[in-house]
Amino acid sequence: MAIAVEHFSRTYATSGGDFTAVNDLSFDVASGEIVGLIGPNGAGKTTTLRSLAGILRPTSGRVRIDGHDIIEDPLEAKRRLAFMPDEPHLFEYLTVDEHLRLVARLYGVTDFARRSAVLIEELELKGKEQSLPGELSRGMRQKVIIACGLVREATTLLFDEPLTGLDPLGIRRMRETIVARGRAGAAILLSSHLLHLVEEICTRVIIMDRGNKIADGTVEELRARADLAEAGSNLEQIFLRVTGQRDPSGQM
Repeated sequence: MAIAVEHFSRTYATSGGDFTAVNDLSFDVASGEIVGLIGPNGAGKTTTLRSLAGILRPTSGRVRIDGHDIIEDPLEAKRRLAFMPDEPHLFEYLTVDEHLRLVARLYGVTDFARRSAVLIEELELKGKEQSLPGELSRGMRQKVIIACGLVREATTLLFDEPLTGLDPLGIRRMRETIVARGRAGAAILLSSHLLHLVEEICTRVIIMDRGNKIADGTVEELRARADLAEAGSNLEQIFLRVTGQRDPSGQM
């Protein structure tokens, strides 16, 4: 499996005692799969993604990328993944083009000119190559972060709220970009609160709540579960029922 997570837990020490953000989480993502990671705020999604990316260290359990343990063999694991965070933190004095060149140089991209040109066009950054982050909108900065992740040949892509700040046309085109990477064989784990889009593009869905995995399967498989039989036909209704939340009408 491109992503293999085995009994992963992450605990934080707080003034009130230890807090477990993710508890005994296991799942796999194969090459070509697009898996949606969804849950309420505080469910542990970002902690999971940041741990898969090697930013946070698991308290227990294992995370492997293409067979390489993120703790025991971090360089090989990180060479194979690209993490696109939800907050587009960029270098204040580097242009869009310079950001892409920096990433390409760090990862030894040999065909930078071609890959950069394709991404600039695909992500609608044409004409912004010499712009600094302060001159860009929130959505444009998000596109730069994603372009930096895609400028190299990563086999595993981790997206944390990739559609934040994008207008409707930008959302549609970003969706096409993500789907194209999955069809090309990348293993993709994507977190988003836009459940209708998760349902459209993801081959499988993992639902988390309070640090625990509470559902895992295709939307069709979740619909077939006896405890979700009354949830309705779409992912939003399934999500509300499995997490015990209420929709605006007051229904579970």
